[in-house]
Amino acid sequence: MKLKADRATLLKALAHVQSVVERRNTIPILANVMIAVRDGKLTLTATDMEIAVVEDVAASTTRNGACTAPAATLYEIVRKLPEGAEIELDHPGGDAQLALRSGRYDTKLVVLPTEDFPSMTAGALPHRFGLSAQQLRDLIDRTRFAISTEETRYYLNGIYLHVTESDGVKVLRAVATDGHRLARVEEPLPEGAAAMPGVIIPRKTVNELRKLIDEVSGSVEIGLSDTRIQFQIDQVTLTSKLIDGTFPEYERVIPRGNDKVLRVGKKDFADAVGRVAAISSERSRPVKLSLARDLLVLSANSPEQGTATEELDADHVKYEAGPLEIGFQARYLNDITDQIQDEVEFRFSDGSAPTVVQDAANASALYVLMPMRV
Repeated sequence: MKLKADRATLLKALAHVQSVVERRNTIPILANVMIAVRDGKLTLTATDMEIAVVEDVAASTTRNGACTAPAATLYEIVRKLPEGAEIELDHPGGDAQLALRSGRYDTKLVVLPTEDFPSMTAGALPHRFGLSAQQLRDLIDRTRFAISTEETRYYLNGIYLHVTESDGVKVLRAVATDGHRLARVEEPLPEGAAAMPGVIIPRKTVNELRKLIDEVSGSVEIGLSDTRIQFQIDQVTLTSKLIDGTFPEYERVIPRGNDKVLRVGKKDFADAVGRVAAISSERSRPVKLSLARDLLVLSANSPEQGTATEELDADHVKYEAGPLEIGFQARYLNDITDQIQDEVEFRFSDGSAPTVVQDAANASALYVLMPMRV
């Protein structure tokens, strides 16, 4: 195998693939990236046995072949080479080391056999559809903060993607919950998705996918089965196992009768939450919301630091129901308001019941937040 590539192109591709490699693993081959040249095309592959990322890279190739090299080391070397550098990779085959040359720099890396490198790309993916990169970013950004990190409830460690009906119209819906808050977001049902099974996409896959689509403007092709999902993003293919579990019946925890409605400007509210929560360094410190007609008082207290309050009046708040006091964890409030554009709508029942939160101008996303005792 022999090729030449420019530093910027190779670095970008290595950044994508080495990101899935686990730093600590007991299987040496999983620390390596597969470098393959076939029919004039360079392909890089990395996997942790749960996720695989494959990327085609522009390069000038002179000899077919393949080898595997340490992903993190290769990435660091390329990253530290000067901008504009041309890099040559040369592997004569077998157990010989991989030579990397650039200008006057020369290094050799130990390789492992390509036949030991696991493949995750086999098997049919019968359900196929496309989503725009912007739609996929919206689904991820407005739900992933609510993914559970509690490993014992493994079926909550991802985003539940499924087809359902909303107001008589079929939609593609993404849901995440950790038991304290729930995020539910909808997009129009794409062509080809109607028969897909409900699947739980793991947290790591969600995070890797979000990085890959950060600067993409076109469409992302999605294929899935009951056990795997694959995303085709320009020259990159991400394949992942799905979480083998049953997502809970989340609709049962969404309150239907909350009739006390608060509307408040997103920026005014988020800034006020930040200021009153600053009184305490504890991440779980509650912020109390005290409501009266067209008045919202936010308050927090800390036995060590003191107390803080802030009022938002009729210029910023619309509330016409009776008095109410309720507390929420400040970080959870911020996580939700970060997803809202201009005006937040809260729908309360009482001070101890789940609260529904939505963007007042966009009903495609719905959030449920459990209160804290204050």
